[in-house]
Amino acid sequence: MKRFHVHVHVENLQENIAFYSAMFNQSPARLEADYAKWMLTDPPVNFAISTRGDTPGVDHLGIQVESAEELAALKDNATKAHMALLDDGETTCCYSRSDKYWVTDPQGIAWEQFHTLDSIPVFSEKGLESNQAPAQACCASAAPENIAKMQFVKSRPAPSAASGVTTGAGKACC
Repeated sequence: MKRFHVHVHVENLQENIAFYSAMFNQSPARLEADYAKWMLTDPPVNFAISTRGDTPGVDHLGIQVESAEELAALKDNATKAHMALLDDGETTCCYSRSDKYWVTDPQGIAWEQFHTLDSIPVFSEKGLESNQAPAQACCASAAPENIAKMQFVKSRPAPSAASGVTTGAGKACC
């Protein structure tokens, strides 16, 4: 099973925990001094918030899988789509040990694709990360300087009005 993932940086953790707990009608599945995560089943979403980050708002999106085989299949799809990959491999982040990689969409939105291997008692563990230290924001691979290294590879033409897909400011909502 795949689970959609959203990570949002917030300024006031307690205020946001109250808001999202009411909105989701459940308490967080994981709660730390700087982090909270809800594992929703309907729809299946891993929704996380943290105070670790520069700017409040959506930090990144992602897909969480339950097996190494599912992660390999996602990676194969990304490769076939000519997406630039930033492979973190086995790393720790957000109180978990995971195998993960990153892609970006044409707008520069970071997408984390990951398989959670274990829960850990700290935000991250020094030594497993190739590019981050424990004091930095979670998911440092989604930082702008890293996103710039993995720009979307434009191998297909952009959608047009003739294709039935609308783009741009004329779009009313969602």
